[in-house]
Amino acid sequence: MEFFDPHIHIASRTTDDLATMAMMGCRVVGEPAFWMGYDRSGANSFYDYFRQLTEWEPKRCAPYGLRHYCWLGINAKEAENVAFAREVIALLPEFLSRPNVLGIGEIGLHKCTRNEVATLQALIDLAMQHQQQMLFHTPHLEDKYKGTRMILDLLRADRRVSPARVCIDHCEEHTIRLALDEGYWAGITLYPTTKATPQRAVDMVEMYGPERILVNSSADWGPSDPTAVAKFMLAMRQRKHSDALIRRIVYDNPRQFCGQSANYREP
Repeated sequence: MEFFDPHIHIASRTTDDLATMAMMGCRVVGEPAFWMGYDRSGANSFYDYFRQLTEWEPKRCAPYGLRHYCWLGINAKEAENVAFAREVIALLPEFLSRPNVLGIGEIGLHKCTRNEVATLQALIDLAMQHQQQMLFHTPHLEDKYKGTRMILDLLRADRRVSPARVCIDHCEEHTIRLALDEGYWAGITLYPTTKATPQRAVDMVEMYGPERILVNSSADWGPSDPTAVAKFMLAMRQRKHSDALIRRIVYDNPRQFCGQSANYREP
């Protein structure tokens, strides 16, 4: 069965990973801009990174039959320096019309500070000015519920935001209802150290149904698994769920969400 991993950091994965994903049925990937494990030294580093996501990574994916899309932004872990963040935000409009760009992401909160909120508001405003979709990072562990509530409060206060064009990612059992009840897409990340296991993701699908739910690997440079979506599919089968339901979650749903972008093309 084909699947679409809507959140994976291809720049951190080897070509062996790409081949394995393709053999398992992956057809499309979405790569949000993120923190590289160290703070970048200047805005030019981001400029080069945005070029990597829009020029080089699609070429790396193509030989394996993977359609590559990306999201551009400044991650919450680098949002504390507001002046620096604004330099990076000023670079984004140049890239938004590139053919594999879906929108602004992943953006959000990390420690839920006042400066992070200021940077996030500037990113939301940019997205609305350019009619872009948004992909949100919610904080880890003990800050997740608080950060998710703060993000939803910011979005609710901006009347330009259409919830159907926003994904609140890294949802867990205590936050997924917050996103779904307000009409947003809810991303469930399958990650070995934090976030959710495939089995917990199946639990959430069984509790809330498949509508507006996405699953992703978020596989990056740390302990992570680029085959996590395929393992979710297996966990669904082991619970006797139908192929039609599995396909809806792992392929049809991300196509529906990402298909709202003017740049999205079917593979």
